[in-house]
Amino acid sequence: MKPCPCGSGQGLDACCGAIIAGAPAPTAEALMRSRYTAFVLGDLDHIEATHAPEVRGDFNRSAAESVANDAEWLGLDVRGTIGGGADDQEGEVEFVTNFMRQGKEYAHHEIAVFRREQGNWMYVKGRMNPKPAPRKVAKVGRNEPCPCGSGRKFKKCCGA
Repeated sequence: MKPCPCGSGQGLDACCGAIIAGAPAPTAEALMRSRYTAFVLGDLDHIEATHAPEVRGDFNRSAAESVANDAEWLGLDVRGTIGGGADDQEGEVEFVTNFMRQGKEYAHHEIAVFRREQGNWMYVKGRMNPKPAPRKVAKVGRNEPCPCGSGRKFKKCCGA
């Protein structure tokens, strides 16, 4: 049993191999994993076929072939999903792929958006290198009650 490159722990045939061969992906994450595996295996037909119709024309096959052929794929880390389940019509998958190219290590971090069309998940768009929302810090005035709950003024408690 050849392990699946997506890192699921399953065999290639039981995991991404079936999806690459044409079986519908059950979830957005499964499609995203199969797309990673297709890059590893150099199966760019699967990558192109799983683009939504409105973005299929943007697919640059020669650039994708260059990356697929020149890269040594080091792994896939799925960070999280929003929707994209078996009963959903839309979903997002946040992931990081690690690879080496010309002796340098790279990471590709993306939040990919998927949509189900006629029972098949399709890649719609991606947001590269997503940044977390800025942290908001509430400013406490010196004479306001301390947020620790002591009942004392901030300047006489935690602000001292």
